[in-house]
Amino acid sequence: MSSRPELKVDDEHGFIRFFKSLPTVDDDVIRIFDRGDWYTAHGENANFIARTVYKTTSVVRQLGRNDHTGLQSVTMTVTVFRQFLREALYKLGKRVEIWASPNGRMNWKIVKQASPGNLQDVEEDLGSLAEAAPVILAVKISAKASEARAVGVCFADASVRELGVSEFLDNDSYSNFEALLIQLGVKECLINMEKADKEKDPELAKVKQIIDNCGVAISERPVAEFGIKDIEQDLARLLKDERSATLLPQTDLKLAMGSAAALIKYLGVLHDTSNFGQYQLYQHDLAQFMKLDAAALKALNLMPGARDGAKTMSLFGLLNHCKTPVGSRLLAQWLKQPLMDKNEIEKRQQLVEAFANDTELRQTMQEEHLRSIPDLYRLAKRFQRKKANLEDVVRAYQAVIRLPGFLGTLEGVMDETYRDPLDEAYTNKLRELSDSLVKLQEMVETTVDLDALDNHEFIIKPEFDDSLRIIRKRLDRLRTEMDREFADAASDLGQERDKKIFLENHKVHGWCMRLTRTEAGCIRQKSRYLECSTQKNGVYFTTKTLQGYRREFDQLSQNYNRTQSGLVNEVVGVASSYSPVLEKLGGVLAHLDVIVSLAHCSVHAPISYVRPTIHPRGEGQTVLVEARHPCLEMQDDVQFITNDVELTRDKSSFLIITGPNMGGKSTYIRQIGVIALMAQIGCFVPCSSAELTIFDSILARVGASDSQLKGVSTFMAEMLETANILKSATAESLIIIDELGRGTSTYDGFGLAWAISEHIVKEIGCSALFATHFHELTALADQYPQVRNLHVTAHISGSSAGQQQQQQQKKAEDEKREVTLLYKVEPGVCDQSFGIHVAELVRFPDKVVRMAKRKADELEDFTSAKQDGDHPAASGTGPAPAAAEYSKRDVEEGSALLKDVLVRWKDEVRAGTLSKEEMVARLRDMVGNDGKLLANPFFQSVKAL
Repeated sequence: MSSRPELKVDDEHGFIRFFKSLPTVDDDVIRIFDRGDWYTAHGENANFIARTVYKTTSVVRQLGRNDHTGLQSVTMTVTVFRQFLREALYKLGKRVEIWASPNGRMNWKIVKQASPGNLQDVEEDLGSLAEAAPVILAVKISAKASEARAVGVCFADASVRELGVSEFLDNDSYSNFEALLIQLGVKECLINMEKADKEKDPELAKVKQIIDNCGVAISERPVAEFGIKDIEQDLARLLKDERSATLLPQTDLKLAMGSAAALIKYLGVLHDTSNFGQYQLYQHDLAQFMKLDAAALKALNLMPGARDGAKTMSLFGLLNHCKTPVGSRLLAQWLKQPLMDKNEIEKRQQLVEAFANDTELRQTMQEEHLRSIPDLYRLAKRFQRKKANLEDVVRAYQAVIRLPGFLGTLEGVMDETYRDPLDEAYTNKLRELSDSLVKLQEMVETTVDLDALDNHEFIIKPEFDDSLRIIRKRLDRLRTEMDREFADAASDLGQERDKKIFLENHKVHGWCMRLTRTEAGCIRQKSRYLECSTQKNGVYFTTKTLQGYRREFDQLSQNYNRTQSGLVNEVVGVASSYSPVLEKLGGVLAHLDVIVSLAHCSVHAPISYVRPTIHPRGEGQTVLVEARHPCLEMQDDVQFITNDVELTRDKSSFLIITGPNMGGKSTYIRQIGVIALMAQIGCFVPCSSAELTIFDSILARVGASDSQLKGVSTFMAEMLETANILKSATAESLIIIDELGRGTSTYDGFGLAWAISEHIVKEIGCSALFATHFHELTALADQYPQVRNLHVTAHISGSSAGQQQQQQQKKAEDEKREVTLLYKVEPGVCDQSFGIHVAELVRFPDKVVRMAKRKADELEDFTSAKQDGDHPAASGTGPAPAAAEYSKRDVEEGSALLKDVLVRWKDEVRAGTLSKEEMVARLRDMVGNDGKLLANPFFQSVKAL
């Protein structure tokens, strides 16, 4: 990390007074002060930044006196400020105010504001590290006494001039709203409820919880901002459509219009007149994409997590070989919006196949063409907001001159099968856009000095103006003089030019020389050389002669810029008129980039992916042959074991998977969800052959990793997730449940697992995968033909598979069973979970392991005897364990008494002087003489065995 700037502030006491006079703001607002080429933060914000960026509060300094009148402060370089900005907006959900004093001392005012969903003011500061274009959404909910809740939303991506609206009914779990947040990749949500008493409103609390679970920042707005009094007038000014906004069908959606009013006000789009007549309003159909809940997003590892090390740990990381920022953003969007239309899926598949089968086509696109395309959406946005300069015009030009290369490569495709799909998706559109941009290309080539780009200069050609021509001649002469001085210095220092010593135009020091840090010692003995600064890439220095040249050069450059400014404005103005075409071009190239990336992954996987056959919704079956988990197979040292999957309605739609801990149950059920999602975005899948039906949603219950941090017990979290599944699922959903009912007692947990499974089978009738340690649950298969039992196999001390475990003779108590996990899924039931084996693997003390085995055997024998003939399947009414003839207290007391007898007996026989028969006789005597133990109901039942 670069060194921190020193805390030097003009008029310290005046600034402290000003800062303390500022109105207080919410905890999630960070105020940062721009001081030219460095930044400061103060008060609590200083401590927060110190902990977040520097990881220590020792960097906090005191402005003013070291008492209550002073002000805690922290300084940041530009690099550190940008790093904090990304962290605050992307990960921490903070809002940021940037203050500046443009006209000198104490004239501070807010110059930029940003929040997770509105990055427009700070896009320059985020630069190329800006992540997916943030979507911000406003929601208005009308929760009447009835079951249904009416939800109205309006959303926007600040980089595109569109407003989306949607209005729908939802259940009391707001599962449609949750699916919408995920589909759109929302970063920030504005909320309001119609009820006045927000503090006691349970609906508001529920909605906030859902927004928070989806990792979305919450901004509460006043009720008045959701009013629809002026919305028609506002839309009439913003929308392209010249017809009255009142005639648009979307304006009938009153809740959505209230959300639109709040969003328009929050984004401040009416303050910028360049937005007038530029926006489009469209209605979003929630049903056009597969629904995913927040649990599925985590279970399928769709997006990178904070703790993911390798890039391939997430599906996005695995599939993202995009060469453009717009491509990466579109891929993230596709992963959250799997298609529901068979024709659309197959169109994408056809394109992926074209690039997968033609290696030269794919590599040429990636390495030669796509790699050099800038972020056209952000470029168009700069033109629209009148923030563009000559450099942006040149970047647009550099994209335009690449188009003939794209067209030539696409037109060179020889395979007739793919010619038409490629023409429809890309070639025809690119040809049309290229024709539209010819005039922009001609204008740039006529007016801009493209030769000066080598020196990173963006200037108008000097031939355009006599004054420019004179200044250019003097600048060229100065460059020659600077080169001569550079050559002299290199010779004097004995350093090789452009290898060890460089002449560069530094953004702070202007034209100066740079030596690598290892060679920098040679200038310190010579007074001729003046050191400027030491940075990571070397030491910057100059000479008095070079300084003189540099001052003259800077002055002439400023004259050049002043003289050419009128011409530059004209060129930028003309280029700005092409921003809608550049946006369209960005869309086409992003689509191409994602398709090529999917093809790249399909070909370069350890075993190539295959194109799956897609059946329409509600029809056909899902059959995966030799399926693999795409992320796991990419991990180092993993030899992935493939497994088959069959989900056929009325025959094998509900799969119960039992087997050892760590045996691969979770991987098996999750990989099916991942493959289904990959298929519905149009990607090939990791199988040797595959056919899938279209699922309308993937709903998951797979663990409650951070629920405790939010004050929710693990069991409560899993019940909430499961309730959401039961309310949201349809006959065309895919449900993934990994362990259910573990957070409560065994009987309660099993009862819930049975009832939930039975409800899914009887009432919902969708495809479901249930990994469990409740072996009794496998009895469901005896009652319902669509339930099928599977188990993951293990090799035990010479035995071959999970089915043969019961045939193993019990060995001496202290002998360890050798268990090898085979990760293979086979038909049938596994009735052991090998939890004790896992304890052995992690080196539990032998004494603990032996005691665990003994207790497990006792309980297993006891339970089987108690429940003999009373299996849940026997009655056909679900789980009904036999009523115990003793209480929990009896069990505890009986166990303690028996333990006491055994300890005393062990002490007596420890000397080893008694024979085996005498030992047994002594134990019988001790038990027989213990009246309390003999009277215990639990011990009586054990003795009866």
